[in-house]
Order: sequence, then C-alpha cells, then structure tokens
Amino acid sequence: MSLIKFNQNRFPWVTNWLDTDGLFADDFFSKNNNLPAMNVKENKENFELELAVPGFSKKDIEVTMDNDVLSICGKNESKDEQEEDGYTRKEFSSASFERKIQLPQGVNPETDIKANYKNGVLKLELQKRQEAIEQPKRKIAIQ
Repeated sequence: MSLIKFNQNRFPWVTNWLDTDGLFADDFFSKNNNLPAMNVKENKENFELELAVPGFSKKDIEVTMDNDVLSICGKNESKDEQEEDGYTRKEFSSASFERKIQLPQGVNPETDIKANYKNGVLKLELQKRQEAIEQPKRKIAIQ
C-alpha cells in the first residue's frame, strides 16, 4: 500500500480565517494574495523564471534589479468609459502587483537579464556565475 501525503495547508488563508485567534491574520487581508504565479527552472548555465501576468501588456510591466533583488511590477489601469456606452455593469478595474525576488549567490548580476512577454507569460533568463556552473566529473590519476 502506498501512502499519499496530504497537504493540510493547501489553502492557508482558509485555515487562518477559521482559526478564531487568527481571524485578522495578515495572510487573508494581505495585498500579496494577488502575486503572479511563478515557475522557476534551473538549467546548467541559467535560471528561467516564468510569471503568469494575464491582462497586462508589455508597457504595463517593469523589471528592475537593485543589488541582488529582482523586482517585477505591473500596473494596469482601467479607462473610464462614458455611461452612454450602454453598460449595465462594469467589473473591469485597475490591477497591480509587485513581486521581489532575492537572487541566489549563483546568479551573475552583471550579465544582462533577458525578458520576453507573450500570451500573458513573462519569461526571464538569469545567467549563472561561472563558479556556479556544474563542472563535469573528472578522473584523478593516482601516482
């Protein structure tokens, strides 16, 4: 028989909300709940980051690096339409996010970061330092 580990903390804001001592916990009311989902892939020579930012255009997104912190910000402002357009309900609104990522020691901050945005996915490529690149196994001759 195989056991499957159950993740009780799948929705942490629900458990915090149901806990009376944590009714006003920061997790539930935090602005960070609208952070874009992120995938990180480590390759031999670089790291690839993918962030899901649908509804934003290239001009709405800004990527900056300060020391070893990568900041990804986005702001999408809704345009005020005239009431005479025939709308009975409008739910489109402004949206924004900011995600800061502390880069690991293995990332080379001096190299250019490649960024590409397509179909709501922002892809970033961060090069590794030469020392962080895994070297092939060598055989040492014994004398």
